Amino acid sequence: MTTDTSFMFQNGTLRSISREDMAILPIRRYEGRLSLVSTPQAFEEACGDILKETVVGLDTETRPAFAKGESYAPCLVQVATEHAVYLFQLRHPESHPILQELLENPQIVKSGIALAHDLRMLKTVFTFEQRNVLDLGTVARRSGCSQTGLRNLAGLFLDFRIPKGARTSNWAAQNLSTQQLTYAATDAWACRELFLRFEILGLLEA
Repeated sequence: MTTDTSFMFQNGTLRSISREDMAILPIRRYEGRLSLVSTPQAFEEACGDILKETVVGLDTETRPAFAKGESYAPCLVQVATEHAVYLFQLRHPESHPILQELLENPQIVKSGIALAHDLRMLKTVFTFEQRNVLDLGTVARRSGCSQTGLRNLAGLFLDFRIPKGARTSNWAAQNLSTQQLTYAATDAWACRELFLRFEILGLLEA
C-alpha cells in the first residue's frame, strides 16, 4: 500500500486510499451472531442487549429508487452491539418502540455514516428525538480525511474491504436473502468497529 507521508496522520494511518490500494485489501464480512428480530422473544432479547451498550453501530437500508423523483422510506434498521447485530424490519411496528428508546437514549452513542439523512427519513416511519448520535464521516473529515464513506474509512482505518454486493437489492422484500442479511449486518458492525478505532486513535477528542 502507498505510504506517502503527506497523506498520513502522525500515527501512521493513511488519510486517503487509492482505488488500487483498496482493491488489494482483504474482503471482510460480519461473521458474528446475527438476529433478524421478528418474534416477541427476539424483541425482548434485542432490547436487553442493546440497552446495556455504551456504543452501537447504526445503519439503515431503503428500497432503491430508479426513477426521477421516486423515493422510499427506510425498510430496515441495523444495530450492532458487542455481541450481535440486530436487524429490524420496519414493517413490524413492534420494532418502533425499541428503536425509539435507543435513539433517544443519551447514554448510548449511535455511530454511523451520513446519519442525518438516515434519521430524517426514519422519522417518516415513526417519531423520535435523537440524542448522542455520532457521524463517523464528520469525525474523519475533521481529522483531515477527504474520503468519508464507510467503505473508504474501513479501508483506511480497519485495513479491510467491504463488498458492495446487495446495496441496490429489494430491501422491502418480506424474506431477505442471506446475502442481504450479511451485507446489512456488515455495515452496522463496521460502523461500531470504526468508532472503537477512532477512540483508540484519539480522533473522537479532536
